[in-house]
Amino acid sequence: MSNYKSELNYISALARLKKVIKKTPLQHNQWLSEKYDCEVYLKREDLQVVRSYKLRGAYNMISQLSTEQLLKGVVCASAGNHAQGVAFSCRKLNTRGVIFMPEITPKQKINQTKMFGDGMIDIILVGDTFDDCLREALAYTTANELTFIPPFDNYKIIEGQGTVGVEILTDLPETEVVIVPLGGGGLAAGAGSYMKQANPAIEIFGVEPEGAPSMKKAFEADGPVTLDHINRFVDGASVRRAGELTYPICKEVLSDITLIPEGKVCATILRLYNQDAIVAEPAGALSIAALDYYAYRIKGKKVVCVVSGGNNDIERMQEIKELSLLYEGLKHYFVVNFPQRPGALKTFVNRVLGPDDDITRFEFIKKTNREFGPAFVGIELKSPEDYAALIQRMEAHNFDYKEINKDQTLFEYLV
Repeated sequence: MSNYKSELNYISALARLKKVIKKTPLQHNQWLSEKYDCEVYLKREDLQVVRSYKLRGAYNMISQLSTEQLLKGVVCASAGNHAQGVAFSCRKLNTRGVIFMPEITPKQKINQTKMFGDGMIDIILVGDTFDDCLREALAYTTANELTFIPPFDNYKIIEGQGTVGVEILTDLPETEVVIVPLGGGGLAAGAGSYMKQANPAIEIFGVEPEGAPSMKKAFEADGPVTLDHINRFVDGASVRRAGELTYPICKEVLSDITLIPEGKVCATILRLYNQDAIVAEPAGALSIAALDYYAYRIKGKKVVCVVSGGNNDIERMQEIKELSLLYEGLKHYFVVNFPQRPGALKTFVNRVLGPDDDITRFEFIKKTNREFGPAFVGIELKSPEDYAALIQRMEAHNFDYKEINKDQTLFEYLV
């Protein structure tokens, strides 16, 4: 492993960034502090200029390119926050940028990237996945002799992201625990290495989505591995492979890594919005979702959760609510085979459903010549404890059913 400490100068990076970025607030959060019996502070990178910390690394790297490199231009591949950071930097530094994004990228993210670039960037939509997009971007970079700006695996990117840690300790020198989201590891490597050098007693916990555990797998394998499949829902922290440069730094500075189910992330997003009017993207909610998992280790301590971004497309909110309800045991799907007898549907509504149960989806899969056949039914409960009673009433009234929540293949097919 190279001596990364000689490559990273976070104080110089912060001086470089000061006229471009916001010094985001470190906010004490009352309800989280009371819930976990500690002092919880939120590092609000969702309030950054481009609504995420990614600007720090992108600008730090691009601003250090030679005049010749700036005249030629830069390239990046990203479906979101990194693209916006690069676009903003291109405008500020008056250099052309070519940004590759997957064809499935939501229009909101494309429009935001165009806005930040303000005429200094071109967007090329290609491929169905980030990996397809990355291949094309790298080929374009080589063919046109431009400079590629990676999302995390570069010391100047790591250095820029590390300025988050500088700001945290400037505002709260007595910080004892920092919880940081993990994707490729740029933020954790940068902020973590700075804070551990400043105070070796600080504990730094990394958090990944359960469906994209690239850094966790790297720790287990003693080096980065490429995951065959990932769940891209937590898009700001879902990568198939941890960085070659970020991995050894994270291995050195992280006290632990925990994996958070996507449904738990969604429940956290909704609570943050309802409690504090904070609009966090899925990756931005990871650190706060992890508090439940570390409750026994943070009691009585000063804890900082990095809210890494707030670029949450409003069109995703229905999906976020659905995943939250499923995770909390409040939403259940069934295939119910209605008996061939008069009044079966009426019986189901009046006698099977509890007083607080609500049918949110009802579709007959097939009607018979006599009356009804199997139906796909979605039911929302007021409390997860109501589930057992619902099942008992279905069985008592002789309704044959299959629980779709417990069958992943059927769930993906029907829901």
